[in-house]
Amino acid sequence: MSQNNKEQQIVELKIESIGLEGIAVARLDNLVYFLKKAVPGDTVLAEVQRKRRNHAEAKVIEVLEASPNRIEARCSHFVSCGGCSWQYLQYDQQLYWKRQHVKDAFERIGKVEYKSIADTFPAPKPFNYRNKMEFSFGASRWLEFHEINSEEEIENKNFALGLHISGRYDKILEIKECHIQQEVGNLLLTLVRDKALELGITAYHLKEHHGFLKNLIIRYAEAYDEYVIVSLSTSPTNAAEQEFLDWFTDILPGLLGVNASMLIAINDTISPVAHGNIVKVIGRDYLTENILGIDFRISPFSFFQTNSSQLNNFVSKILDMAELNESQTVWDLYCGGGTISLPASRRVKKVIGIELSESSIKNAKENAELNNISNVDFYCEDLHKKHIPEILYSLDKPDVAIIDPPRAGMHPDLVKTLLELEIPRITYVSCNPATQARDCALLSEKYEVTELQPVDMFPQTYHVENITNLVLRGK
Repeated sequence: MSQNNKEQQIVELKIESIGLEGIAVARLDNLVYFLKKAVPGDTVLAEVQRKRRNHAEAKVIEVLEASPNRIEARCSHFVSCGGCSWQYLQYDQQLYWKRQHVKDAFERIGKVEYKSIADTFPAPKPFNYRNKMEFSFGASRWLEFHEINSEEEIENKNFALGLHISGRYDKILEIKECHIQQEVGNLLLTLVRDKALELGITAYHLKEHHGFLKNLIIRYAEAYDEYVIVSLSTSPTNAAEQEFLDWFTDILPGLLGVNASMLIAINDTISPVAHGNIVKVIGRDYLTENILGIDFRISPFSFFQTNSSQLNNFVSKILDMAELNESQTVWDLYCGGGTISLPASRRVKKVIGIELSESSIKNAKENAELNNISNVDFYCEDLHKKHIPEILYSLDKPDVAIIDPPRAGMHPDLVKTLLELEIPRITYVSCNPATQARDCALLSEKYEVTELQPVDMFPQTYHVENITNLVLRGK
């Protein structure tokens, strides 16, 4: 069915698949249609929003016939939020399509041959798995459809605590509950929001640069069941603002009923980055998480993998696929704070970790000392630029290189260096199968891709981690 006029074109589509980035795919009259929030097997009525020669982008107006794999999203904010973009898809189907995305990346994008691809390793917790949430206060609240269509007066339009609307840095969606964070986080959102409104506290205005509250950061360590909770604001200028901060540190922990350290951080700059100077600590200014028997101290603003319950499985898969043994020297490139380097050190003779971030290298060295690990050396070098540092040629040549670059993948000069060094085995970890497949295609000049292992670190989203093994030909 198709209706054409100058204002809109409405088409009826049968959804066939889900492509990379979680976009659903349908075909009609030799044209490919891309849609969000549709499930393979759905029949939908869609409005064409942008049309090109060979494809079109469309928006689902109505699901005429639901796929058997479609479920009702658990979250009441699902339509507006967009963070958990796959909540309407059965979990086994999420795993299936993540594997398919890895497969498509290697076969269609990289055109790389491989020996085997495993099923996606499922997450122990499809919900309540995130160990860090960064909520924002905003002076311009995003109004949801039911509010706009309601005849009731809209309240608190100039105050919100929640998440940014995709593509709108200035609009905050009020979040009452988030199902991927720890349950205590939802109680915390309610208590903090209610107290701020009670005291008449203002939210920071990102355009006009005034106001008090900026961010609420919640961090959790599963191994020791502990929280670090941070209030980030500008400096208090009146009694109400100071009363809020005193309540946050003195009264709020008892209301939460959990082992929580409470931190006050101040950021008087106009930067939207959730980072500030810590001026008060009740408890400790760090968390301790554990990976395969290694303790990691995590500072309030530092990076750490967000799915603690899957982390042991993930790192174990990496180390097992690397086939480590006690006679080997291992490079861990883009090592971060040592989340792979330090567990690997227990299996091998020596590990060398390289990372650009000075703070991450500092954390890695501190965590090595904390765990009495002496067979790891860490270097602060930029691997993601032209002219790879000479340090790679001066270090002991490894038996195995474990590589976990950012989403953009490796710099071509690093790929060239790896080809020159002819390291016997490379275990490549990536959160972006497309750039990973591209890099593996370049490495296939000398390497054979033996196995692919997708791992679900981000349930309810289309994101997937993939571990790839590459073996030097002739070895």
